[in-house]
Amino acid sequence: IDYRLPEKELSELRQAHRESRDKRSAYRINTVILLASGWSAEQVVQAFLIDPDTARNYFKRYKQGGLAQLLQAAYRGSGSFLDDFELTQLKLRLKQKPPLSAQEIVDWVAENFGVNYTERGMVALLHRIGYVYKKAKLIPGKVDPQQQIKFLEEYEKIKENKGENDRIYFMDAVHPQHNPTASYVWTERGSECEIPTNTGRKRLNINGAIDIEKMDVIISYEETINADAAIFLLQKIERENPKAGVIWIICDNARYYRSKAVSEYLKDSKIKLVFLPAYSPNLNLIERLWKFFKRQVTYNAYYETFNEFKYACEYFFDSLEQYTLQLRSLLTENFQIIGN
Repeated sequence: IDYRLPEKELSELRQAHRESRDKRSAYRINTVILLASGWSAEQVVQAFLIDPDTARNYFKRYKQGGLAQLLQAAYRGSGSFLDDFELTQLKLRLKQKPPLSAQEIVDWVAENFGVNYTERGMVALLHRIGYVYKKAKLIPGKVDPQQQIKFLEEYEKIKENKGENDRIYFMDAVHPQHNPTASYVWTERGSECEIPTNTGRKRLNINGAIDIEKMDVIISYEETINADAAIFLLQKIERENPKAGVIWIICDNARYYRSKAVSEYLKDSKIKLVFLPAYSPNLNLIERLWKFFKRQVTYNAYYETFNEFKYACEYFFDSLEQYTLQLRSLLTENFQIIGN
């Protein structure tokens, strides 16, 4: 596009810019002035936070119909949609401080752009521009995205270089409590779904590892999870894989994995521990198995005695083959980096 304009037109545009009392009109006029003054569309984008196509479109409209056509969309009734510039500003506001309600954004748009939306209309607009209303996700405050990326690069190298019989496991412990986990359910309007609870706090300590390629899960039940429990599970994994040259086990930074006893055991073992970055449970795929397990066993489920609860947990892991399709869909390597 040739953005050059005669000096007379530039003078008229500058005069219109000085006389403008509407912020949106001033932005459009300024965009055309800057393009005609030698700025690139990309430079204008950085100045006004609009996309390059919008900047070019403003200039084209000015060339086609002059100042009147350039400013036409800026004058509209209160029920109209926001223009491209305003939508960009709205998205920046949503990113900087996610609102708790649609009404909060209704008030912000009215104050900043003079456009009045109903709450229902704002919900429709937010959906149209790709936003959904969902619960915020809590993440560790000290998480390091770069360390997560570095781990995934190391993980890919391990997969590329491992031998035919070598195995990769994700290892961790879970501690289900003898009490239901309340969850969302479909229930009749006006009624409540009531789940009995237990007064005790007894729980199971389950140590486990999973090979997502073979969908092989190895479990042990422990009085407590410590260095001895970790060594017991490592021994069990080795016995299950006699042909493996190397067994890679990905785990978190629990103190017992780095204990002297575990280190001594690993000296004569085919197992190599690969430690996850700190505060990165999102990279340990066995966490998805634990979540699926709780959903199947503890969500909205009441077990009167601890033995009944223990049996339900053991039965889940003893009959995992019935969940093979769900687990293969769940335990994929679509890792999510948190803290970006």
